[in-house]
Amino acid sequence: MNHVSVYHVDAFTREPFAGNPAGVIPEAGTLTLQQMQKIANELNLPESAFLMPSDHPEADFRIRYFSPSVEIDFCGHATVGSAWLLATERGWLEKGSRIVFETNVGLIPVQLVMEDGQLQRVEMTQIKPSVKEFDFDREEVARLVGITPADLDDRYPMKLASTGNMHLLVPVRTRQAIDAAQPLISTLAEMNRDHGITTTHLFTWDAPEGYDLYTRDFAPAIGIAEDPVTGAANGALAGYLALEELLLSAGQVHQLVIGQGHAIGRPGTLYVTVDRLGESPVIRVAGEANVTIAGQMRG
Repeated sequence: MNHVSVYHVDAFTREPFAGNPAGVIPEAGTLTLQQMQKIANELNLPESAFLMPSDHPEADFRIRYFSPSVEIDFCGHATVGSAWLLATERGWLEKGSRIVFETNVGLIPVQLVMEDGQLQRVEMTQIKPSVKEFDFDREEVARLVGITPADLDDRYPMKLASTGNMHLLVPVRTRQAIDAAQPLISTLAEMNRDHGITTTHLFTWDAPEGYDLYTRDFAPAIGIAEDPVTGAANGALAGYLALEELLLSAGQVHQLVIGQGHAIGRPGTLYVTVDRLGESPVIRVAGEANVTIAGQMRG
C-alpha cells in the first residue's frame, strides 16, 4: 500500500467538527477492496470514499464508499466531500465546473457552484427516486427508534424510499421528539438488515428557524449508530415527498433547506431541489464542506 493520501472532510458545513465527516482517498486506484475496507475501518468515520480511474466514457472518476464495516452503494455526504476536495485541494476547478462520479448505482453528476470566483456549494444530482410500501407495525417502528406512537405524524405515510440506498422514512410530529429519540440500536440493526434497509430516517416539518425540514438518521445495520447529516437519505426524503404528492404538483421546482445533526452537536445544512418539470422528479442535493485533516496513511 505504501503511502496513501487521506483527507478528513466535514460535509454539509463550512465549520470544522460540524456536519458529517467523511474520509476521502483521492488516489485509490492501486488499492484492493480489502485494503479499502481496512482503511475505512481505521478512519472509523461514517463513510469513506475511494476515488479511482473509471472506464465509463462519461465519468471522471469511479468512486466506492465504505462504512467502517461494509461497502455502501451510494453515500451523499462523501460525494459532497470528494467533490469539494477535488475542487479546492486537487486543482479540478482549472478543468471545469462539473465532476461525474461512477458509483455502484449509476452516474452521479456534481456541479461546482461558483460565485465571485469562489466555490460556494457542490450540487449532486441523485438517481431517479422511488418509494415502496413497508408492511411493518408503526408502533413497533416507534419503539425501535425510541419515540412514542403518539410522536408519529399520521399525516404522512411511513414508507421506504431510495435515490440509491433504501431508507425507512419515519414522520414525526415535533423536533423535540426527534431530539429525544433513543433507538434500540441492536434491534433496529437486525430489523434493517432483514428488510434491506440502509438507514432509518426520522423527519419533521417542525424545523428550527431557517429550515423547512429537520431530520435525524440511524444506520446501525451498516455499522453507524447515527449518521450526522445524510445526503442520500434526505435526497430519498425529497423524492418521497414528490412521488407521494406531499410537496408540490408536476411542472414545478421546489427548494428545501434541511437541517440535521443538531441533536448530536454536528449541525449541518442541505439545500435540496425537487425538480418536477419533467416526467419524473429530479432530486439535487447541495452543500458546503470543510477539509479538516490532510495526511498520509502508511502500510
